[in-house]
Amino acid sequence: MKKFLYIPALLLLAACSNKPKDKAAELADLKKQQADINSKVTALEAQVGTKEEKVTEVAVITLQPGSFTNYVQIQGKVDAQDNVTAYPQSPGTIIALNARVGQKVSRGQVLAQLDNSVIKQQIAQSEAQLSLNRTLYQRQKALWDQKIGTEVQFLQAQTTLQSSQKAVAALRQQANLYRIVSPINGSIDQMDLKLGQVAQPGTNGIRIVNDKNLKVKADVPESYSASVNTGNNVKILVPDANDSLTTRVTFAAKAIDPVSRSFAVEVKLPYRASIRPNMTAILKIADYSKSTAIVVPVKAIQRSEEGDYVFINNAGTAKRVIVKSGKTYGGQTEITSGLKAGDQLITEGVTDVEDGDKIKVTQ
Repeated sequence: MKKFLYIPALLLLAACSNKPKDKAAELADLKKQQADINSKVTALEAQVGTKEEKVTEVAVITLQPGSFTNYVQIQGKVDAQDNVTAYPQSPGTIIALNARVGQKVSRGQVLAQLDNSVIKQQIAQSEAQLSLNRTLYQRQKALWDQKIGTEVQFLQAQTTLQSSQKAVAALRQQANLYRIVSPINGSIDQMDLKLGQVAQPGTNGIRIVNDKNLKVKADVPESYSASVNTGNNVKILVPDANDSLTTRVTFAAKAIDPVSRSFAVEVKLPYRASIRPNMTAILKIADYSKSTAIVVPVKAIQRSEEGDYVFINNAGTAKRVIVKSGKTYGGQTEITSGLKAGDQLITEGVTDVEDGDKIKVTQ
């Protein structure tokens, strides 16, 4: 009887041990069915065109011809066109200073006087001799007019008078060498003279500057020699004066400096009270300009082995267009070929699209 009791127990144990194996097999079977179904769904979607396409959001601008100017930016210095130093022309002791630093002076004004007492004595003697010779000449002429005396006597008196006149004029001219005279209208900017000082020609002087007649001087690299010329428009910024203006290049040198490989330019400045000589100036010289240019942001241009290219909106599809780039200034590049007015240039999302991708314009 005990033998028959063991049989159901064994059957129950066998049944329990088979359940995990059946579930694992069932799971594997279901996964296989799922993979088969997904494969069939994908195939059917491809056939009926129900697969969702990727659409990239982009921003575009509509191109229109506009003005484009390229500038050459260089640094220069403000200089006075009239900036001179007046020196004594003869050595001597300073006995009078008639002006001070900062004072406005006029052309021909005597700024300083050197001791000229010796030459003054010589002038006094020569003037006395001139007076005597003039009297003798007048008497001799009166006699000659009356046919009294000889012609030689008259000519001698005349020659003596003329010699005396020249001697006095020469001494007076020499006396002027002991004065320091302003050669221009302006203001005294520097004075290297003191009362009682012995001044020497070319060593001690007075600098006069006309701050109402200023210019900017700069050197331009020779690579711009063909495009930077007299008359070019130029924007000038003087940072320390917090001032700016627009004018034209008044002078562009033809010769290239052999050392710096550059050429000089000058720009005359209208009077500005805030601008002073030796201030730093930034020049932006227009070397190229076009009124009907197709201009695009630099960020919209990509580069490849074929050259520069951009993307445009072609009826909701990104189209790759090879372009030829011109000059670039201020983050904008002129496109000389490849684009036309009316094209919708993709400016945002450029790196996210490929030729033929579907796009959605967001702005």
